[in-house]
Amino acid sequence: MTWRVRREADLEALFRHSAFPSKISIINPSFSVKFQSLAAMTVIVPEPVLEESCNGESVKERQIDGKIDLSGEFTVPDSNAFGHSFRDYEKESERKAGVEEFYRVNHINQTYAFAKRKKEEYGRLEKAEMSIWECIELLNEFVDESDPDLDEPQIEHLLQSAEAIRRDYPDEDWLHLTALIHDLGKVLLHPSFGGEPQWCVVGDTFPLGCAFDESIVHHQYFKQNPDYADPVLSTRLGVYTENCGLDKVTISWGHDEYMYLVMKGNEVRLPPAAFFIVRFHSFYALHRSGAYQYLMNDEDKEMLKWLKIFNKYDLYSKSKVRVNVEEVKPYYMSLINKYFPDKLRW
Repeated sequence: MTWRVRREADLEALFRHSAFPSKISIINPSFSVKFQSLAAMTVIVPEPVLEESCNGESVKERQIDGKIDLSGEFTVPDSNAFGHSFRDYEKESERKAGVEEFYRVNHINQTYAFAKRKKEEYGRLEKAEMSIWECIELLNEFVDESDPDLDEPQIEHLLQSAEAIRRDYPDEDWLHLTALIHDLGKVLLHPSFGGEPQWCVVGDTFPLGCAFDESIVHHQYFKQNPDYADPVLSTRLGVYTENCGLDKVTISWGHDEYMYLVMKGNEVRLPPAAFFIVRFHSFYALHRSGAYQYLMNDEDKEMLKWLKIFNKYDLYSKSKVRVNVEEVKPYYMSLINKYFPDKLRW
C-alpha cells in the first residue's frame, strides 16, 4: 500500500490510522524535519480509485461467476486530471474544441471500406520488428488528442492503469500486463509506421457495416459519413446476422484493432480475455452504453465481464501522478518475458 502526502495534517492522520501504509512519499518540501524523517520511501502511484460511475457512487459488485472480486473500496475521484468530470465531452476546456474536431473528422472518414482496407494493410505485420518494451518507449512522444481526461505521455497512463489493477488483483498477472500493453497500437502515430493521423488511431471505436448507434460520442457527425445513407450499411444488422459474434464484426480502424492483430500474429500466450480487452477497450458504446448486444454471442458476453472491470481502471486511474518507471520496470519485464516472445512483428 502506498500513499502520497501533501500536508502534515494528512501524515499525522496516517500515523494514527490502524492500517498504516508501508510506503509514504512526502511531496511538500516545506514539511518539518520531524515528518521528513518519517518518510524515507518512494511512492509509485496513489491508492487506486474505482467505481461504476464517476459520480461518487460505490461499487457493490463483488463477484462475477464466483471468480472476480470488484471491490467497493476503489472509489472514483470526482474529477479527471483537468478538474472536470470523466469523459465529459461538453465541458468547456482548452481541449474541448480539439476533441470535438477530432471526432468530426473521425466520424466522417471511418467507413466500412476504409477499415477493411487498413486491416488488410497492417495485418501483414511488415512495419517493424521490436520488443514490447521498445514499443512502450516509442509512445513517450505522443499525447492522445481524443482524450478529454489526460494530456500526459502514454507510458504514464499505461503504468497508472497497470499498477492500480496490480494492487486490487495481485494474482491476475495477465491482467496487469494487459493494462500495460493495451494502448501499444498507438505506435501507428509514429513516422516509422506511416505517421497515421490521430483520427484513425485513437478515440472511441464502433462497428462498421451496420447502423451507427446514437450512444456514440458526437454521433451527429456521422451524417456526413458515406455509410450513413447506404441502404444496407445503415440498417440495424447491416452485413451481419443476429448474435454472429464480435469476432465477425468490422470495427472502426485504430490502435485497438492494430494491437489485436499484432497479438494474433505473434506467439502471445495471454488468455482470450486479454485479446478481447485489447480489441474492445475503446468500444464505449458496448461496455458503457450497452449498445450492439444483438451482435454478441455467448463467449462475447463472458469476456465483456472482464472488459468492464478493466475499463474502470483504464478510465479512472488517469491523473497527474507520476510513476517511478525504473522501480516497476523489472516486474513488468518478467511478465513480458512470460507471455510474449522477445521480438514481435508489427
